[in-house]
Amino acid sequence: MDDINQSPTYLWLSRILSGLVIAFLLFDAGAKLAKIEPVLKSMEELGIPATSAFTIGILLFVITLIYSIPQTSFLGALLLTGYLGGAVAIHVRVGNPIWTHTLFPVYLGILLWVGLILRYPKIKSFIFPF
Repeated sequence: MDDINQSPTYLWLSRILSGLVIAFLLFDAGAKLAKIEPVLKSMEELGIPATSAFTIGILLFVITLIYSIPQTSFLGALLLTGYLGGAVAIHVRVGNPIWTHTLFPVYLGILLWVGLILRYPKIKSFIFPF
């Protein structure tokens, strides 16, 4: 995918949006890998064993890296969408507030896809063929 005929404004906006998503997800992965106590407590409250923190952290770290590499960003976006969908399901299962907790992964997913679409307009026609 290339940036031919791409508006500089859209290109920079896409970089900012994608950068924010990447920074947040790397922070989240790092917190899981470091096994920070509030993160482990939160995972337990969601019904996820604290022993899974390292595995989830590695998965999130690798998938985020895939998203951050331009040549593999589309695959990374697909994988992150699945990861974020799982987060939504967990929040629904435990009955967390919808606007703040349950939909937060959806907001993040929207930002990552908007960032990708602004950088690669061909993706928009792939997702919205009408």
